[in-house]
Amino acid sequence: RVTMASVFRISLKPKVSDSMTHLMVDFSLERRMLQAVKFLPVPKAPEIDLAACQVADNCITVSWRMPEEDSRIDHFVLEYRKTDFDGLPRVKDEQHWELIDYIKATEYTLSGLKFDRKYMNLRVQACNKAVAGEYSDPVTLETKAFVFSLDSTSSHPNLKVEGTYVEWDPTGGKGQEKIKGKENKSRSGASSPKRTSLGTRSSARGGRDRFIGESYTVLGDTAVESGQHYWEVRVQKDCKSYSVGVTYRNLGKFDQLGKTNSSWCIHINNWLQTTFSAKHNNKTKILDIPIPDRIGVYCNFDGGQLAFYNANSKELLYTFRTKFTQPLLPGFMIWCGGLTVSTGLQVPSAVKTLQKNENGLSSSTSSLNN
Repeated sequence: RVTMASVFRISLKPKVSDSMTHLMVDFSLERRMLQAVKFLPVPKAPEIDLAACQVADNCITVSWRMPEEDSRIDHFVLEYRKTDFDGLPRVKDEQHWELIDYIKATEYTLSGLKFDRKYMNLRVQACNKAVAGEYSDPVTLETKAFVFSLDSTSSHPNLKVEGTYVEWDPTGGKGQEKIKGKENKSRSGASSPKRTSLGTRSSARGGRDRFIGESYTVLGDTAVESGQHYWEVRVQKDCKSYSVGVTYRNLGKFDQLGKTNSSWCIHINNWLQTTFSAKHNNKTKILDIPIPDRIGVYCNFDGGQLAFYNANSKELLYTFRTKFTQPLLPGFMIWCGGLTVSTGLQVPSAVKTLQKNENGLSSSTSSLNN
């Protein structure tokens, strides 16, 4: 099979007799040229080493090998796609393959991923200077992570919610309730693109009244019922007051995070003076440590741990220890500012290591626990 012949063109040189009784074409030159051409064989399909593949820290490291030594391999091509199905890739309802080209080594790390699907399919092909070979048999790696959005259907009227972003909106609340005209209709009708799906998921868990009064709260739309999960929160620098934590579903519409026996949080107050504290059951412990601009939340439901970290340095800020008896919803309070939640994240390796070494931590865990 000839796949490319752009380097030269065959030129025939006929030889004829004077009497034109016969015509002879001499292909000897072309024969010598073709015999001198070196054809590269099609590379064999690589074999992905599943035991050497790793999923950690929102990255996937893929490793593979050739079935036999081939010094003519120029590079490799890696393709991947996210899926909710284990095992071999399905044809129906699958996302398209994403491509990483010109990989020189037999290992590659996909970094900065958001695991918004449970699994990822991967396959590799080898290429030489002339042609690409067949793809390897695809493998499926588990990439489950906790994914949720903010529940706009029950958030405080003073909060403007869009997906995983919430912002203080002083035009809401009681002032809006008194307005019956066009402005109020416009505000209530301008739903976010995810409003329908959020409403469906919220109603599926029973629904609830909106938070009102001074409970400037919004909850996540998906509950933690088991396992270990991690998410991060980035807050605007000019935010006056905010809380980050978890709560049972029974948090009342007037309740504030950390002021009930069914909610746990850390609270930052930048109004008049700056304070950093951990709160539970209306008890407060002041934290004499720098306030990070990005907070990581680690929830080990089965192990009864709720820990907060500096998401940049992975330094432990505070740990609650208790026995969770009901599903937990991520909870956020915001006043005069905004915050963004990052979900679909795996528990960082540094956090796992700290949790293993943090058996005691009596100085930072005992005062607020049940």
